Amino acid sequence: MGKGLRLRHCRRAGGAATALAVLAMLGGCAEEPAAGRTPGGAAAGRAAPPGAASAKARDGESVADFLRRTLPAGSGGTVIAARGGELAYCGGFGTADRASGTPASCRTVYDVMSITKQFTAAAILKLEVTGRLRASDPISRYLGRAVPGDKRGITIEHLLTHTSGLVEGLGDDYEPVSRDELVRQALASKLRSAPGAEFHYSNTGYSLLAAIIEKASGEGYEPFLARHLFAPAGMHRTGYVLPKWPRQLVAVEYDSEGRSQGRPIDHPWAADGPYWHLRGNGGMLSTAGDMFRWHRALLGDEILPAQARKRLFAPHAGIPDSDELIGPGPSHYGYGWVATRTPEGPLAWHNGGNDWSLGYLAHWPRDGVLVFWVSNHAYQDGKWDLQERSEKLTLGIADRVRAEER
Repeated sequence: MGKGLRLRHCRRAGGAATALAVLAMLGGCAEEPAAGRTPGGAAAGRAAPPGAASAKARDGESVADFLRRTLPAGSGGTVIAARGGELAYCGGFGTADRASGTPASCRTVYDVMSITKQFTAAAILKLEVTGRLRASDPISRYLGRAVPGDKRGITIEHLLTHTSGLVEGLGDDYEPVSRDELVRQALASKLRSAPGAEFHYSNTGYSLLAAIIEKASGEGYEPFLARHLFAPAGMHRTGYVLPKWPRQLVAVEYDSEGRSQGRPIDHPWAADGPYWHLRGNGGMLSTAGDMFRWHRALLGDEILPAQARKRLFAPHAGIPDSDELIGPGPSHYGYGWVATRTPEGPLAWHNGGNDWSLGYLAHWPRDGVLVFWVSNHAYQDGKWDLQERSEKLTLGIADRVRAEER
């Protein structure tokens, strides 16, 4: 089984389940030099309380210096941070491709894994504000009379908040499963709980949302996102297959023994994107620069009006044992985001991960701070596990961005 939080997208391979300024300078972003690390980095484990991290930030430590002492030697990835529409930091660390010696940078393309879910959720709200569906609609309105009695009470909102009762997953990410077959499998599956009764993280539910987006819009899932979300936000390097990334810009992923697992685009997909055990719940490719553009779009009305954006981040469903997640207290699931209270105000975040890579996106709506980091080699046996450092990394970067404003 994979390591880490329940909220990570779990790549299922081999048939087995494995276990969350300045745009002119972005062609990539303006890059800091790749962050070097002292061997061993900071001690693994839960981060110090947010107040303690802030005290260190007030000592004048920059984001770059913090990363140098916190990231372990040998890992690779990219970090971007911003406040409002102003870029505060963007830089790579380690390599995107060891065989060619290509360094990770702000132009590197990564699988953002379960961070994909917030794009799916935003697409649902886009359809709602244009009058083509409502979050309160039962799924039977879009999936037809094939919906059995035990699932007729499931609404779109239940899928968005992981309260449908559906199972986490139904099979291998790379199994050649069509949309209609995915829907058939989901409707035939046994519920873990009654609709609306309990929180159970479900990748299957987000794949059903992708199917509903297609049925309600009359467009394919990725084309709808590209036209209504990514294009208005200026995110031309985000998608499944529509962006034409140069191959050398796509990061190679490495397992916990340091062996190459290839690029995400090397794995079996359909001609129009991943098969349906993955589509809508994970597998989206993007860059740090585009995640900054996504953050900027969420601060304004480019993709959704203010009331719809508030619903993305609102605390809809309590997450059991969520004091183990980021922040000092309990967390709730919104629509494709986790909602957590911090001393700096409400925090909206999500992670994504598999046995090789890990990423976090954190967005504080009150003061407009963004932190996004992603690694294509997140685990090394006996040496490091970035999941254990995720809170320290995420909150530490944010604190240093705020300190630089003082």
